[in-house]
Amino acid sequence: MSDETPHKRRVRYKGTHPRQYREKYKELDPQIHAAELAKVMERGHTPAGMHRPICVQEILDILNPKPGEVGLDATLGFGGHAQEILARLQPGGRLFGIDVDPLELPRTEARLRALGFGPEQLLVRRMNFAGLPNLLPEVGSELDFVLADLGVSSMQIDNPARGFTFKAEGPLDLRLNPQRGQPASALLRKLSEPELAELLFTNSDEPQADIIAQALHGQPIATTTQLANLVRRALKDVFHEDDRQQEVRKCLQRTFQALRIAVNDEFGVLDQFLALLPRCLKPGARVAILTFHSGEDRRVKKAFQAGQREGLYARIAEEPIRPGAEERRANPRSASAKLRWAVKG
Repeated sequence: MSDETPHKRRVRYKGTHPRQYREKYKELDPQIHAAELAKVMERGHTPAGMHRPICVQEILDILNPKPGEVGLDATLGFGGHAQEILARLQPGGRLFGIDVDPLELPRTEARLRALGFGPEQLLVRRMNFAGLPNLLPEVGSELDFVLADLGVSSMQIDNPARGFTFKAEGPLDLRLNPQRGQPASALLRKLSEPELAELLFTNSDEPQADIIAQALHGQPIATTTQLANLVRRALKDVFHEDDRQQEVRKCLQRTFQALRIAVNDEFGVLDQFLALLPRCLKPGARVAILTFHSGEDRRVKKAFQAGQREGLYARIAEEPIRPGAEERRANPRSASAKLRWAVKG
């Protein structure tokens, strides 16, 4: 008998280019097809199943990781920021990387281990960053720096099975940790029409919240495309024909965003994290938080301002840092990002 793993043929697709996520075998195997992925990125696209870290140099400048320090990447994701930080912590430094996603976290850990970062340098834990104080006994003291990238990763968005996108058919899930809580489809069944309208407006500033809530309420919605079609139908006469496609797309993005925030209690978790953060930092410790919509940015801004008034932070960002024009061109998903920082007093 042979111990060799049997050869598995790639998924076949129609035409000259793969269209569905599962068919993009080159993008989903980056170690073998690195040259092809580079071409995708040169066109300003993010390869399927891959995440491109945002504001990397700006974050490195803020955090200034040094050999021997101990830091935290509170949203490890694909590990792009962590990879750059780890290189600057050696020799002797440690980075804790945490994330709630049980599907992507093992893949990210394997990717970083393959780059040579062992368990004495990188400590990976599956947990929510709202539980930050529970990590301190293992850290041994307070932290020298903390990074939190609050954006949903491209791996989650691109995979239709996770239900994060209206661009492909998939279950209407939207959970960052699909092993806990209820999917968005279940949440929709429980909300009254006024509650749904309030959720859409509060979580994503959706101007058409009432119209969308009326269209969705009471409907048996199980998939992403069912939701998207109902929204499109409800808004078909709201916008001028010249602007309709673009405006409806924005409404769809905000609707999915609002439901995702609710399903994962993202605002509640962020508020708890921001309240606990100062007491987990050494004097002079640096914090960088990357946000992707106004609700997140407002919370970070107000928490940093309150911390400065109370003497918890010595310095904070007066204005957010935005990705430069070249980064926005190369990675359009960075366009909405805002980076704020603070230094512990």
